[in-house]
Amino acid sequence: MGGCAYCDGRGSGLRQKGPLPSVAEQVRAGKDLYRNLRGAAKFIAYFQTFTNTYAPVEKLRTLYDEALAQPDVVGLSIGTRPDCVDDGILNLLEGYAHRSHVWVEYGLQSIHDRTLERLNRGHDAARFVEAVQRTAGRGLLICAHIILGLPGETRADMMETARAVAALPVDGIKVHSLLALRGTDVGRLFAEGRIELMTQEDYVSTVCDVLELLPPSVVVQRITAEGYRDIYLGPDWAQNKLKVLNDIDRELEKRDSWQGKKAGW
Repeated sequence: MGGCAYCDGRGSGLRQKGPLPSVAEQVRAGKDLYRNLRGAAKFIAYFQTFTNTYAPVEKLRTLYDEALAQPDVVGLSIGTRPDCVDDGILNLLEGYAHRSHVWVEYGLQSIHDRTLERLNRGHDAARFVEAVQRTAGRGLLICAHIILGLPGETRADMMETARAVAALPVDGIKVHSLLALRGTDVGRLFAEGRIELMTQEDYVSTVCDVLELLPPSVVVQRITAEGYRDIYLGPDWAQNKLKVLNDIDRELEKRDSWQGKKAGW
């Protein structure tokens, strides 16, 4: 159906070129990298790109089992869509949660249906809420993904999204600005001058507004993202990830604020 308006679609092209390395090989490479970079000792296998529940349960079981069988892997993080998780899949993941650390990551992006339709998400906000509610109470940790600066959205719209997520039984959140990537609808509209992207100042200020609304118990897993450099179009500032993080810290200090300061407002 064309995919999301902002998503890099190269994953499907990779699959057309032949099979990917096995899950075991991918996990082994990731472990070697982070042992060397960070001195990490234990790992969560992150099924990240695209929709990682889009297969029959037994196929998923084989992949997840392979990941969890690797030495020092203590859990799973499963990135997916709220319209691609049925009770059979949740039952499978719940079984892992009894012995491993399991996150289910749902892409929401916005609580506004008009935005989701414009993005070609293929689901509405009610489907996200329903998926979160069905996932809660199973021993699974739930992470929501949102994007700031989506076309047509105001600061008030973004705060509505933050409040909606804060009101749900969500354990974590990933936040970043809208990125324009070559080969996507958003990238084309940006290149044609038909949409604008957030400035760094607006993004930093809006992130702090979002943080103030989130309960202190919600784990902030991502607060900015830089995108793939070979297809990156904008915004330029987002590629300096450390500066964005530092500016968010400074803005919170300037406000004398913190995550959860306005939770429940």
